[in-house]
Formats: sequence, structure tokens, C-alpha cells
Amino acid sequence: MKPKYLFPSDYMADPSANVFNGRLYIYPSHDWEAGAAFDDDGGHFQMKDYHVLSWDDVENDDATDHGVILDVKDVPWAEKQMWDNDCVEKDGKYYLIFSAKSYDGVFRLGVAVADKPEGPFKAMENPIRGSFSIDPCVFKDDDGQIYCYFGGLWGGQLQWWHPLPNGLAPVVGKYGEENGLIDLGAAPDHKGELFTQADSPAINSCVVRMSDDVQQFAEAPRNVVVLNENGEPMKAGDPHRFFEASWMHKYNGKYYFSYSTGDSHFLCYAIGDNPYGPFRYQGVILDPVVGWTTHHSIVEYKGQWYLCYHDCVPSNDITHLRSLKIQRLFYNADGTIQKVVNE
Repeated sequence: MKPKYLFPSDYMADPSANVFNGRLYIYPSHDWEAGAAFDDDGGHFQMKDYHVLSWDDVENDDATDHGVILDVKDVPWAEKQMWDNDCVEKDGKYYLIFSAKSYDGVFRLGVAVADKPEGPFKAMENPIRGSFSIDPCVFKDDDGQIYCYFGGLWGGQLQWWHPLPNGLAPVVGKYGEENGLIDLGAAPDHKGELFTQADSPAINSCVVRMSDDVQQFAEAPRNVVVLNENGEPMKAGDPHRFFEASWMHKYNGKYYFSYSTGDSHFLCYAIGDNPYGPFRYQGVILDPVVGWTTHHSIVEYKGQWYLCYHDCVPSNDITHLRSLKIQRLFYNADGTIQKVVNE
């Protein structure tokens, strides 16, 4: 199977793929030309609503667009920038976890609930308590526990929050004025700007177990530590360190944490023995595509694994107006993932 454009009639990105009731659903963000000026904080990404797409036969059928499932005007706490989202089912209800910018200029995570995977979804009155940053992935483990992985640098504001020096410790922090940080007890010299140095610790994605009602965090978020080939936490200067776009899937009992490296434009993955990690780096899944961002999901559907992602073809806009793509994904006998070629 060559890479296939999933929904060429509209610009969508950041695909979160899930299988519900024997059908493949993809929850993307929705690009549009808002006329906003380009900036390094993603101010030109002014997405204002979510659609959901579904297929019975992803390789041969066209997508069913179920229309708008949630609009920013229907989220009481959100002002703008409805960025990445994902969906999980529990007890017959569907929970859309999404990121948006609140009226104080801070990205938060919110929850919206529906009776069907195609919505419509009704947003909760307030964002998740203690939430921050962007790019949520919700993962249901075999025991029914649900985890949320999230975080993104630069415009995603993850660097504005104060992690503890010990990468395995819970994230603690509070957003401060003028992009600053408020020290809540970590080492006084361990500020967010330290992570801009190549030999400093890489900023990690975050993981948190969700409450039983899937509407709040059940614990403090923890750092998702990715170890390099030497078994050491990655440094900020490593081109394969985390930047954004967390995704979790499970294969043969192992936990596969995959992510985008942002400015070096790779999709990479690491493997661990539990949902919290640490995860040992394994390699690159996909080399840079056309466009600045790379964002993906991995899903098994009807016995075949797939990689869903986006690029800026056919718009040929180097920053946004992205289009969804999908192609088959294969594993080697040792559980490593065969590199995908975008051609």
C-alpha cells in the first residue's frame, strides 16, 4: 500500500486513530487559513473546531466525514486554538480529550463527552484541573486503566512549566508572568530556559492516569523519560529527543511510546515495560515530510497495523494547511518497527 491521502477535500492534521465498534475513526485537528501571521509559537494555527472521520475499509473506501463534533464557541473556558485531540471509550461513553488556549493565554486540556464515537460531544465547563500544554493521547491499557500522554514545546508551552531535576519525579509547576516560571520547590537553578542548552536534560512528555470518570487527573503528571542507546536520559541537543505529538500503543505486551522531534522533523519511538516508562529509544519511524510539523498515530485495524500522519502536500504550504495520510506499518521479528517511506 502506497501512502494514501485520507481526506483530500479539506485540510486536516494531527490524526488520532482509534477503532470503535469495528470501525476505524480518526480524530484530527482542522486547519484553515485564518490570515494570522506566522510565528514560532504557532499563532497561525488558529483551528476552531473538530471533525471526526471514519471508514469501514480504509484502503479502498472514501472517508465519512461526520461533521463538526465540537466547536470552540461551545467550550466555555477556551478562547481559541483547538489543537490536537484524542478519544477513548469507557462504559459506553466516549471521551474526547483536547487541547485549547484559555482566555489567560495558557494551553489547557479539556474533556468533552458523547454517546457515540461520531459525537456530537459536550464539553465540560472547565478544563482538567492541573492540566497544561498540548497534544493529548489517551491510551486504555488491557486492565482498563486510562492514561493521558501530553506535552509540546515552543508554542505548546511545555517549557514554561517547572519539572523537577529528577526526570522520574512528578512534574510540579505553575505558569508565571511573561513566560516565566514560579519555583514550587525544585532546585533554584533548574529553570525551563536551562533546557535550551544542548548538554542539558531534554524536556520530557508527560503521562498521567485519568480518574475513573475520565474527566480529571487521578494523580500528578509524571515525566516520560526516553533513554538513549547508552541507557541515559536524552539530552536537549539529541536530534531524536521528544518535542511534541506523544502517542502510545501496545504490541506483544510491550509499550511503544512514539513522538515527533519537532525542529529535526523525525517520528521516533521507544519501548518500555509499563505505561510510565522509562522507554528505551529504538529508532526513526518516518523521516521528515513536507512541512514543519510531523504528527502521527499508530493503530491496528482488521489485523493490519497502520501509521497515520500528515504533510503539507498538496497545499505546499511549508508551515500549515496540512493533509492526512495513512500507510501500512510492519514489525520485525524482534519487535522493532520497520521504517516507513513517505513516497
